[in-house]
Amino acid sequence: MTSSTDKPASDDAPGRAKKRQWNYQPELPIQVSPLFSGPFRPKAILKWFVGGWFPISENLVILMLSFISWFFFHPALARCQVFQFDWIAQIFVRNLALMFLVAGGLHLYFYVYRKQGEDRRYDARPLVKSSRVFTFNNQVLDNMFWTCASGVTVWTAYESLMMWTLANGYAPMLEMPGDVLWLMLLIFLVPIWETFYFYLIHRLIHWPPLYRHVHYLHHRNTNIGPWSGLSMHPVEHIIYLGSVLIHWVVPANPLLIIYHLQHFTLSAATTHTGYEGLVFGGKNRLALGTFHHQMHHRFFECNYGGLEIPCDKWAGSFHDGTPESHQQFLQRRKLKAQQAHR
Repeated sequence: MTSSTDKPASDDAPGRAKKRQWNYQPELPIQVSPLFSGPFRPKAILKWFVGGWFPISENLVILMLSFISWFFFHPALARCQVFQFDWIAQIFVRNLALMFLVAGGLHLYFYVYRKQGEDRRYDARPLVKSSRVFTFNNQVLDNMFWTCASGVTVWTAYESLMMWTLANGYAPMLEMPGDVLWLMLLIFLVPIWETFYFYLIHRLIHWPPLYRHVHYLHHRNTNIGPWSGLSMHPVEHIIYLGSVLIHWVVPANPLLIIYHLQHFTLSAATTHTGYEGLVFGGKNRLALGTFHHQMHHRFFECNYGGLEIPCDKWAGSFHDGTPESHQQFLQRRKLKAQQAHR
């Protein structure tokens, strides 16, 4: 079983050629959001956030899927006043279909039909097909099992709980059309909140006892694919998707709840694609997997959060992908190991 400090020794060999360590690297150093980086630059901040949504982005695609889910595949809120199998099952089937659409579609495109080959793929090693490390001895089948059996179930449980609280007036409700501007603002803020929340809970589950018994399952994926994103222990799913409970305080409506949870679940698949994005005509047309998080799966003890809020920079755990940053990372890990053995 891998611990949070275990890694292939060859990954960190000084002077190792970049091509041998990574099949592809984006432009370095990796940049964090200018929102919290001085001096205050309003144009840079605007460009960063507009670029994160338009002209086409995972945020926008997931928002579109949330609208479709709400209008065509969601039970009326009045039905949610009492927990019943029929409307909960309706949500479960829809969520399962969405996960197969996004994670399954990306897996077919990149790994089965190989439509992009190795172009913009960070780690060219094949996904594991025969290893006792994984359930069923197969990385993809392992990831599909934990994603669907546990991930979609916990996702549906949280969504059902939140619909029940809204339907019964136990959580504050946004009223349409009067609160439409608040709805738009909160949709825009969901990815930022989730970045902050993810950093906090991610550091928590790297605490050795939780890592050994819970988070290790996700980190069996040292090389990642779309089904890796939501492949987690049930306890981690409960912690991870607990992000939505903020709407017991922050007003919401069914659309916002759906978007909040779909953003956390479906973007887990997109950011774990293993490729920088969908390439057409030699250009990256839709950004997907982040090299920032790819390094976390390779090296474990860096880049716990996202780029919207630079928590890793503030905590000293940021790896920007450059050789200089990697040497600093190795020195930090060596020092930590020495302190642990004192």
